[in-house]
Amino acid sequence: MEPKEKIRCSVCITAYNEESNIGKILDAMINQHLHEVSITEIIVVASACTDNTVPIIKDVMAQEPRVKLIEQERRLGKTAAINEFLKVAQEDICVLESGDTLPHESAVEHMVRMFRDPNVGMTGAHKVPVNTPDHLASLFTYLRLQLEHELSLDIPRLGEMIAFRKVFDQIPPDVAMDEAFVEAFMVKRGMEVRYAPDAVVYNTGPTTIGDFVRQRRRNHAGHLYLKHKYGYKVSSLRKRKVAWIATKQVARAIWGVFQLIYVLGMLAVLEAWARFMGWYDFAIKKEKHVVWDMAWSQKADVASEKEKSRQLTEDANVIDPMASVTVASHKTQG
Repeated sequence: MEPKEKIRCSVCITAYNEESNIGKILDAMINQHLHEVSITEIIVVASACTDNTVPIIKDVMAQEPRVKLIEQERRLGKTAAINEFLKVAQEDICVLESGDTLPHESAVEHMVRMFRDPNVGMTGAHKVPVNTPDHLASLFTYLRLQLEHELSLDIPRLGEMIAFRKVFDQIPPDVAMDEAFVEAFMVKRGMEVRYAPDAVVYNTGPTTIGDFVRQRRRNHAGHLYLKHKYGYKVSSLRKRKVAWIATKQVARAIWGVFQLIYVLGMLAVLEAWARFMGWYDFAIKKEKHVVWDMAWSQKADVASEKEKSRQLTEDANVIDPMASVTVASHKTQG
């Protein structure tokens, strides 16, 4: 059987003062694990950067011919940057990613291979925060993205890293929420929008309450404008659906607390019983346990068990978090 022709795609990275991350994201994009997909160009649109973002990009360009640079003298917003990319993108499938994120090594493959289905117009990655939820703002970000993930499994709500068919020349300049506009454009034309939960993109959420509110404020305003002008309501504006999923998340958290209490209670009971029996052996039976009564379940291949433990830890850290979940999709006639 002849091998399938690879799906070619153009990648756009939008960047504004991303010197701490731009080298890493380019390295991750250059070294994507690809089988059915081919990245033919990686175009960085740098918007009026005042740090070392551009020099870093140029250093990478000297080593990797697929990397290209578009410099904007003024910062005109993300939509303007995307429109610069659309003017020069050579492929029919475009991947769009923010410069302050980092794709998993298989993210592009998982997203772009979905376009073998000609009905698919847009796909989106699973956003995973790298913040440890050890203070309030990071905890809010973590919980919000968990809620968004659950929502996207039912009704896709895509952002941070998306792929789409190049069936339009530009995004209207008055639109702030570019991903939501692409989603609206595809849905209204009867094309499918699919969520790829196994295409992971890592990002850093706000670390202060002020930044959290600022981010959510501008996003909500952008979604309301899209609904007002273009008549499209993103999934996060569907209050009943969001409320239902949030309720399930709360119930799951409460159940987790009960499970923790149960486990800790059982541990306390077993430890108390073991200590009582140890006291009985020592004080009553005068047993010294010089020759141990063996706990035979401890006898195992330690190296093998160590490898199992390592694998479980990797899975818990969401390296490929939802590979077994059925991809969610929806289709609405325009």
